[in-house]
Amino acid sequence: MTSILGICLLRVSVPRSETVGYCLVLLMLLPFLASPVAGEWGEDSWLVNIIGPERLENGDEFGCHGYEGILTSENNWVIEGCKDYLMDSTNASRWGMAPISFGIPGQTVDLFTSSQLLLSGFRIVGDMLDEAPEGLILAHRNGGSLEKGVADITQFESAEEDSLVSIYWRARIDDLRVREDKDAISWLENQDLWYTTWGEWIMHQSSSKNTSLSLIGSEIHSFSEISEGGWSVPGTSFIEFDADISGVFDSNGDSYPVISAESKKLEIGWRVVEGGILLTQSPGTNIIVQLSETPESVSIEPAITFNGHRNAVTIVGHHTTNLFQWSSDFQESPLTFTWLIEKPSEEEIDWTLPIIAVATLIAVPVAVKRVIESDRMGY
Repeated sequence: MTSILGICLLRVSVPRSETVGYCLVLLMLLPFLASPVAGEWGEDSWLVNIIGPERLENGDEFGCHGYEGILTSENNWVIEGCKDYLMDSTNASRWGMAPISFGIPGQTVDLFTSSQLLLSGFRIVGDMLDEAPEGLILAHRNGGSLEKGVADITQFESAEEDSLVSIYWRARIDDLRVREDKDAISWLENQDLWYTTWGEWIMHQSSSKNTSLSLIGSEIHSFSEISEGGWSVPGTSFIEFDADISGVFDSNGDSYPVISAESKKLEIGWRVVEGGILLTQSPGTNIIVQLSETPESVSIEPAITFNGHRNAVTIVGHHTTNLFQWSSDFQESPLTFTWLIEKPSEEEIDWTLPIIAVATLIAVPVAVKRVIESDRMGY
């Protein structure tokens, strides 16, 4: 750029008017000729800044969807690449750092792709697959879409009891903004549902199954084993007995928190239900239930849903390249989301502009020179 401007300032052996013409053209074209080529991949700064931490606090999960515009099954390198990108920006959940959920378009996963998913630490795949490969767990889309004009409340209502309702959401398709169905959102917010995510749902079941108890006198000791997978998600148990409760305590002797019947997001604690209690505890903990007398019998059964809710629900944000755009319509909503993050692509330069610029660079000076020569000859 400096050399071009220098040439324009030199006294050369051409008429001053012609020099000015050349210089004006060059100065007009500098923005095109000096524009840097954009990088191939960008980043979503909202993952690190305000939106990401707020969504984690809300109970959301961040999983992966690969790289924007790249087919994962044909480019397995994006699996580990997306994981690294996500972990450099945020934790996957309030329960764990590394992502365990991955979105795979289509209905099948080849063995090589499934092997790479497992090697990268992913345990859950979804959401339109016919079946999950060995070693992976399928999260199936069974609640339709949250898009306005597409959402169908009857799909939510017909869901089987103790099941996860997984609903599709995408805020943008190319430059088109997708509108959410406010009526469907309002309906979901007023139902007897546990707001959860893919990873939380799966890991809660694992923790619930890994809980055991022993009866020591008039005390019930409930112990939850440490779960595999790196996430410390609490599990819920229904403990049945026929005695009054004196108190519930952790291993340090502190009172264990009581859970409200209205609580819709996973938390540790207990509450009385018919025939016993629902107890939700973190892996690796021992909770003591003190009774007024030694019961005749005690039994434990893993609970599928948290806090006795009929069903669980998650909204799955597909192809999330801009967390602000994908989540802006839900800032006041208590619903929780499973965000499938894609590393966004940078906008590529439109090479027609430089081509036009070069053509102009050649043509305009020639035209200027001809005009000047015509003026000299008196035409």
